[in-house]
Amino acid sequence: MKFIERDKKRRDLASLYEKKRLVFKSISANHNIELGIRWKANLELSNLPKNSSKTKLVNRCILTGRSRAVDQDFKISRMCLRDLAGSGSIPGLKKSSW
Repeated sequence: MKFIERDKKRRDLASLYEKKRLVFKSISANHNIELGIRWKANLELSNLPKNSSKTKLVNRCILTGRSRAVDQDFKISRMCLRDLAGSGSIPGLKKSSW
């Protein structure tokens, strides 16, 4: 699945550049620092890879790669969750009926 591989690559880049991005953002947002230094920090921030930004990360199902309706606890989509819960593959979880 190319979407899962792309997401892994983005997550690796985000973790690699997280500290640099945080430093440059804090320098560029601080108004007590000289304008030229803030401008250089903003320039360095724009030179970082676009895929290293946290906003590029998407929650995806680890089984199918689906991006919509992904449960945060299990990291799988609602359809996979329903199938696995119905078959009893997830301990402590069962389909409710009333």
